[in-house]
Amino acid sequence: MIRKQDALDYHQKGRPGKIEVVATKPVATQLDLSLAYSPGVAEPCRAIAEDPSKVNLYTARRNLVAVVSNGTAVLGLGNIGPRAAKPVMEGKGVLFKRFADIDVFDLEVDALDPDRFCDVVASLEPTFGGINLEDIRAPDCFFIERQLRERMKVPVFHDDQHGTAIISAAALLNAAEIQDKKLGDLKTVCIGAGAAAIACMDLWMELGVQRENICMLDSRGVVTADRASLEPFRGAFARPASDPRKTLAEVMVGADVVCGLSGGGLITREMIASMAERPIVFALANPDPEIPYDEVLDERPDAIAATGRSDYPNQVNNVLGFPYIFRGALDVAATTINDAMKLAAARALAALTREDVPDDVRRAYGGAPIKFGRDYIIPKPFDSRVLYWVAPAVAQAAMESGVAEETLDLEAYRSRLTQMLSPTRRVMWGITAMATRDPKRIVYPEGEQEKILRAAGVARDEGFAKPILLGRPEVMRAHAERLGVDLTDIILIDPRQDPRLDGYVDALHRLRQRKGLTRQLATKMASRSRTAFGLMMVRHGDADGLVGGITGPYAETMRPALQLIGVRDGVTRAAGMYMVITRGDVKFIADTTVNIDPDADTLAQIAILAADTAEALGVSPRVAMLSFSNFGDAPHASSEKVAKATAMVKARRPEIEIDGEMQASVALTAEAREPYADFIGLSGNANVLVFPNLGAGNIAYKLLEALSDADLVGPIVMGLARPVSVIPQGATVDTIVHLTAITVARSDSQGLWKGGPSTDPESARS
Repeated sequence: MIRKQDALDYHQKGRPGKIEVVATKPVATQLDLSLAYSPGVAEPCRAIAEDPSKVNLYTARRNLVAVVSNGTAVLGLGNIGPRAAKPVMEGKGVLFKRFADIDVFDLEVDALDPDRFCDVVASLEPTFGGINLEDIRAPDCFFIERQLRERMKVPVFHDDQHGTAIISAAALLNAAEIQDKKLGDLKTVCIGAGAAAIACMDLWMELGVQRENICMLDSRGVVTADRASLEPFRGAFARPASDPRKTLAEVMVGADVVCGLSGGGLITREMIASMAERPIVFALANPDPEIPYDEVLDERPDAIAATGRSDYPNQVNNVLGFPYIFRGALDVAATTINDAMKLAAARALAALTREDVPDDVRRAYGGAPIKFGRDYIIPKPFDSRVLYWVAPAVAQAAMESGVAEETLDLEAYRSRLTQMLSPTRRVMWGITAMATRDPKRIVYPEGEQEKILRAAGVARDEGFAKPILLGRPEVMRAHAERLGVDLTDIILIDPRQDPRLDGYVDALHRLRQRKGLTRQLATKMASRSRTAFGLMMVRHGDADGLVGGITGPYAETMRPALQLIGVRDGVTRAAGMYMVITRGDVKFIADTTVNIDPDADTLAQIAILAADTAEALGVSPRVAMLSFSNFGDAPHASSEKVAKATAMVKARRPEIEIDGEMQASVALTAEAREPYADFIGLSGNANVLVFPNLGAGNIAYKLLEALSDADLVGPIVMGLARPVSVIPQGATVDTIVHLTAITVARSDSQGLWKGGPSTDPESARS
């Protein structure tokens, strides 16, 4: 429950309001000021005067939307005027920026006359790339939107109408399928005859709902043709005067769908009980729905219900629409937002709902499983994937319907939007693309785990891995069915029943017989330890890599990997590394998981492994060997060890850009490197940081994880003869997917897995 004072404090404290204007270019020097304003600003002015289209090249117009209202129908507050509407319009601007990186000026216009309002807004076309109309009373809103769409050559969108229509249409598509009802047969009741109600019914008819099956009600009851002064918008849905049904209770009998866009408490339990089998109930009035969600399901367990509230499933929230619709429209320079674009948005939302829901979305909603079905017919408002599902669909519809002035490569556009979402997606997009070029067979020993099943499905769908799951097939199939994971093209293996088991036992016994492993113990190890079985699959070429360890400590996977796989040629020690991703760049830190107190030779190997791995993942390495000392200014055995390791790397691999020993500030900032500029061997900030011992590396990555907004991906195991990744306990599905992509991308196509598994892997044990 939000307290009044909390809301007032939120808007008042610090800088009043919720927005500010921030410069996007530097203004630190006199030159900056001269470029930003006089005399430098004259050059873009001249260019735009010669070619007006260049306004989108030299100004922010292309990404700037006006949120415009006259305050005549604000939320549930009614006609409170333009000043009182300003907090809402600022809030709308925050949502545009948060969900689609669109800049907004909110404009509260003191104009009750629709013609005057249109004159004001239309005159602002040179400033804005789009117009979002908000909280304007009906029927004025219909006239205003129609006039502005005719007068302006930028997208004009009344969110109160079309936002609700688009989101409810997506929900209807999925609800009808789940309830096994055809859109053309739906007997529909619409409670409300205002802007949102009329827009919803118009768009629903575009989907296939029949006009003759719609019964609309206003405050006086069923809208019928004999009503005096029916304005044309609601009049289009008037029932014949001969229709004997006049009340809500009468039209609810036998209805398949009711869509409430009016006020709280209008629908009774008895009305819900009178509906057809498997009814669909959208009670969308805010803050109080026409009937509470739980009352609908208590009365009719066969129903699907949705509300506008966030504390119930199936929230129909306009934030799923307007940011992404404008994003797609702006990016193709659309001159309008037409029905094709609205339908594309609705269908994209409906399709996204059927996809596996990432862990970050689940966490935002309490961590409970979220799966397409009766309680999940529309994506959650904080599902960031909506951006790269809806915006490309809208852009494509704009191009195909002829209202786009520019053409986009949709795959490249989707990639750009994905990278906009988060730095991790930006970096992992390239790694995943690399892996997709040569997908590998990846075995997951913990195939019965929910997160593994989901991650395997994603890896298969993305096309960068061919998953093999170890476990009891009947258990994996049952879990997959419950989770909605399609097991097509995913291999399920029960190690106890696999015909290769005896051969693996023989090989395991030969490999470890002088390490105390009897044949009986080898049999027990191979048949009971799915990790050991998976590693033997990798060792014998029956799988190309392994991703496991989510159910146990790191050592429980790393130790058998060293014992059964060993290190690759020329390496005596394995090592671990994390990828640290920020909004600006990516860095690698090592060793964070394996070598507790490495000597100089081991430290040199770690540096070489880290550099090679970074390069294999598409990053040109600049390696800094970290210490508390800078180039001998604090002599100590620890710093001397780092200096010696640096010299070893330079001698063994002179092509690697590396230097040390140095402090982290010297590695990461040009200013701190300035005193050493005449001899330092780094051309820029380091992106591979090698720590002097495990304590320093582990503490550093844990601090970054806890105190910064960086994303950490790993641990990445380096130095093994075959690709093995160890999943940290508590890892998300995204982390498992990322580690899978990294495992594939680092495979033998990049030359990292040279030679076969060691004949004596134990000699390389760390």
